[in-house]
Amino acid sequence: MQLGLVGLGRMGFNMCQRLRAAGHEVIGYDQNPELSDVPTLDEFVGRLATPRIVWVMVPAAVTGGTITALAERLTGGDIVIDGGNSRFTDDLPRARELGQRNIGYLDVGVSGGVWGRQNGYALMVGGDADQVARCRPLFEALKPAGEFGFVHAGPSGAGHYAKMVHNGIEYGLMQAYAEGYELMAASDLVTDVPGVIRSWREGTVVQSWLLDLLDSALTDDPDLAGLRGYADDTGEGRWTVEESIRLAVPLPAIAAALFARFSSRQDDSPQMKAIAALRNQFGGHAVKNG
Repeated sequence: MQLGLVGLGRMGFNMCQRLRAAGHEVIGYDQNPELSDVPTLDEFVGRLATPRIVWVMVPAAVTGGTITALAERLTGGDIVIDGGNSRFTDDLPRARELGQRNIGYLDVGVSGGVWGRQNGYALMVGGDADQVARCRPLFEALKPAGEFGFVHAGPSGAGHYAKMVHNGIEYGLMQAYAEGYELMAASDLVTDVPGVIRSWREGTVVQSWLLDLLDSALTDDPDLAGLRGYADDTGEGRWTVEESIRLAVPLPAIAAALFARFSSRQDDSPQMKAIAALRNQFGGHAVKNG
């Protein structure tokens, strides 16, 4: 099966290689000429046999412009797949706009990171069932072997909504592992913290791939001395919390994990300064001067 793939960064490049290894023909386009199979977007679209399937795998900030540029070059019967971390609220307007040109649109949440090429990608798909069925051979090549790793989650927006929730859960899981690690590291009883983490990889209810990755990181750097305690967020955690507010669904663990990331960016927390000042004012508690 032929596919055009726009965006050959870390995820896009590895997806391209996995698809090719499964026997699919992939024409790749990227603004970096060293990665791209064709020099221009016009030539990219021209290389694809109609009806075309084009998978967009670019940062959310430029996804809209990329899809608009493609729409001007595609024709009726083509399908655009957005596999980036777009906000789910963008999907239905895009599907309607492309639908006016008789161009299909699927939103696909993709999980798997840099290990996806080897292990497969989890795919959460939103959109029309007939269009999903048409693209199913590509999804089967990308997902892990077996019954898991793929779902047609619902209509337009459902794929990115599911991926948003997936990433929110990921925030909470990582935060719990990190807190457990720090507590053991602070204890004078546990003398082999990396060993404890490693022991949990089998036979416990907290085993997971994330735990395996923490073990790998601690094997390379037992004290994590080479890292700075700063964690960014790419948006999905915020969107998850915003959606929980809209629907009045309590998400205390995910919200706390998001706020913990915000705290990691403060060298000297203004909040803690205010708390220290208040404790000093009402109770005469000692403060540390800067």
